[in-house]
Amino acid sequence: MESVLIVDDEAHTRQGLSLALSDNYDVSCAANAAEALRVMQAQQFDAIITDLRMSGKSGLNLIDEAILMPNKPACIMMTAYGNIDVAVEAMKHGASDFLTKPIDISRLESVLARALKKRREALAAPRAEKARQKISPRGLESEIIAKSDLMKGVLRQALKVAPTKATVMITGETGTGKELIAEFIHKNSPRSGANFVPVHCAAIPANLIESELFGYEKGAFTGAAARKAGRFELSDGGTLFLDEIGEIDLPAQVKLLRFLETRKIERLGGVSEIPLDIRLVCATNRNLKEMAKAGDFREDLYYRLNVVEIHLPPLRERRQDIAPLIEYYIAKYAEENGAKNVKVSPKTMEILENYSWRGNIRELRNFCENAVVLRNSDTIGESSLDSRFFEPEPEEPAAGEFKLSSFDKRENELALIKKAIEKCGGNKTRAAELLGISRRTLHRKLSGEAQEK
Repeated sequence: MESVLIVDDEAHTRQGLSLALSDNYDVSCAANAAEALRVMQAQQFDAIITDLRMSGKSGLNLIDEAILMPNKPACIMMTAYGNIDVAVEAMKHGASDFLTKPIDISRLESVLARALKKRREALAAPRAEKARQKISPRGLESEIIAKSDLMKGVLRQALKVAPTKATVMITGETGTGKELIAEFIHKNSPRSGANFVPVHCAAIPANLIESELFGYEKGAFTGAAARKAGRFELSDGGTLFLDEIGEIDLPAQVKLLRFLETRKIERLGGVSEIPLDIRLVCATNRNLKEMAKAGDFREDLYYRLNVVEIHLPPLRERRQDIAPLIEYYIAKYAEENGAKNVKVSPKTMEILENYSWRGNIRELRNFCENAVVLRNSDTIGESSLDSRFFEPEPEEPAAGEFKLSSFDKRENELALIKKAIEKCGGNKTRAAELLGISRRTLHRKLSGEAQEK
């Protein structure tokens, strides 16, 4: 929710305007310019609505100081002494618009909305341009290493969507860096000054997902001793990233769909709706379209979430990125462990570049940390590589080979799960992907087998 500061020495004017705007904005008030400046030092505002004539400094003086602030709020002047000269003077000082008293609330709302929109656009343009300039023929000069054409394409797509309000769905295998792309979108959007709130849905128990996302009121359930804001409220004005969105249950899906339709939420146990201004970015390693057909994910929610899809290719499909990533993480972990000039031998790098990295960047990162910590010298050689880098890699399973839904009996289901795990060399995350289920579901089914025994 965007924030507005009302500055006027008349109490009834402050109260009236605050009441009129508080449904759509986070409103604060100040009685004069000096008080306003103190408030602005403690809190950033998206817009300031100030009277012209007040005790002490005038509204023009306040605007002069406001536009020099890093966040540069939109400024609207109001006065009971309106004329063309005053309006022109206010504009010269940096005001977005000018209103005469008594204030017409409808006109105020229109002027404020226009001023805030103009401010958002002004903030978005240089950020997007600066980020675009980071992409060059040499690769991406940013936190995300992208030498391959595939990843450069991903980042160009992310930059194109960043300044918009569109909901984004990031797809790709586990460990491909979906959260990094989500944060990249946030940092290059008009919301970069607000919170980026990541939520890993699979890590939250199903019975807690609603309260974690939407919050709850005191007494909503046993143990709810006080009101708690959920992740949605914490990301107001910023970006909410829902990772592994396919893991949320149907009741939470209904509430998420309701938010996308109304841009409002209700806390558990609450009776009123809370309007929120949130950019939603989701990620999944599952096929949500197939889940929707199977009835495991709401089809209407799928289409509301999948406005813009950005697919992250696995590391084995962008081998040009492997060596730069290894160099980056080796240097990072060497610095963290007090080492300098740690390198990878050319022969070892060749082996690493030809490895498939089924765990993607997560597996690569873990390898680099392990290699640095356990190295015998400042050159990481073939002796640092374990057997996985030399053994023949398992072939990709044929299409339809692992379809859990085609097995009705539990014995056959468990046999298929075990076969998938064996095929993936014991990697349960990869096995779950082959089966089209979540890692949590796979563990639940295996746990069920253990209980029966």
